[in-house]
Amino acid sequence: MKYQNVRRAVFIDRPNRFIANVELDGSRETVHVKNTGRCRELLLPGCEVYLTRADGPKRRTRWDLIAVRKSNGLLVNIDSQAPNAVVWEWLATGGYDLIRPEYSYGDSRIDFYLEKGCERFLMEVKGCTLEIGGVGYFPDAPTERGVKHLYELAKAVKDGYRSVLAFVIQMDGITEVRANTETHPLFGMALDAAAASGVEILYLPCHVEPDELIITV
Repeated sequence: MKYQNVRRAVFIDRPNRFIANVELDGSRETVHVKNTGRCRELLLPGCEVYLTRADGPKRRTRWDLIAVRKSNGLLVNIDSQAPNAVVWEWLATGGYDLIRPEYSYGDSRIDFYLEKGCERFLMEVKGCTLEIGGVGYFPDAPTERGVKHLYELAKAVKDGYRSVLAFVIQMDGITEVRANTETHPLFGMALDAAAASGVEILYLPCHVEPDELIITV
């Protein structure tokens, strides 16, 4: 997926989950952060960030913050809408007979329902932006919704679906994602239970540019 009108800026601070202050072309600018997670290890004062222009009649800010460069040089896409968008593009090349987003199953909305021949798939997508020591971790903040999705996927296996949890790794060079049990132990328990029930865990490594996110498998 490609972004338009991307600019480099310098991060100043983040007053709340939804906005940040940056320095853009020598001026202070308030921008929308396209990720409500904590991102504490990423959004540090003085770090390099990338913005995309997002005009609209109801917009309060002119820019969206979509990527951050860590002190080790790693560029991380933090756009929480990007994983589903890039998976949609990737699935479109996979020979599926049907791809339906936002599929209602049980008490949840699963990201994708797929059909290929006589097989039916349910796929939930999670974006990984947390890297520690060359390994990806999820989540970076507690996610009761994520736990619920895992149990729904496990139930779907019993109902005859192929259930898939796909981690989109929004940075280069990382090929594995582990449960961040320090932040949310229940997610780790739910992930183990889902895998034991037959849910397939898929890691989707990506290449990241300031204006692009591409799945590389």
